[in-house]
Amino acid sequence: MRKVNLKLALSLLLVFVPFMTFAHDVTSADQEILHNGGLWAYVQVGATHMLTGYDHLLFLAGVIFYLNGFKDILKFITVFTFGHCVTLIGATYTGITANEHLVDAVIALSVLYKGFENLSGFKKLNIKSPNLLLMVGLFGLIHGFGLSTRLQSFDIGAELFLAKILCFNVGVEIGQVLALIPIVFIITFSQKHKEFPAFYKAVNWYLVLAGIWLFIYQLYGYFNGH
Repeated sequence: MRKVNLKLALSLLLVFVPFMTFAHDVTSADQEILHNGGLWAYVQVGATHMLTGYDHLLFLAGVIFYLNGFKDILKFITVFTFGHCVTLIGATYTGITANEHLVDAVIALSVLYKGFENLSGFKKLNIKSPNLLLMVGLFGLIHGFGLSTRLQSFDIGAELFLAKILCFNVGVEIGQVLALIPIVFIITFSQKHKEFPAFYKAVNWYLVLAGIWLFIYQLYGYFNGH
């Protein structure tokens, strides 16, 4: 069963990674929506960006896999949300930005990190793993900075500048909630079955492999000017 699940995870990786690498790029269609749609358009684009932001969602799935109980999930997701709100709003408002490929490469490492930790990687190396809540908060700041670099890629103008940022952030939170509902349901449901340990291992190996792939892809984009 473990071999079957691992093969399934590898197959999913090959199928979905090409979509993951292009999933939440800035598009001319998004720019057109923002140009013509008013503040609600920023909510819409923010939600869509999170729903198609597979790197963000893979990290969150990795976090949830490690937790037991709704209270723990709520606590960690709240810390992650606070972190990405701080950098999304703060960096965009102050105009702080960085190369999006480098930021996304660090986000890819967060996916790799979570899969590695869930697989007891630190324990196997006889290293004490960092405080999980602290790391989730730190990665939340990085993920928020990634969202900020995307938002700053748009021409959002000077009028209602802060309101546009806040609306985009609201959209991100809506998208995150909508994405987390099926993720939490699937993980909670799978925990009730005897095959869960094999499923757990396969999915977290998927996170490790996806993190490595996305990291290499983003570095390739950086060095080749894509």
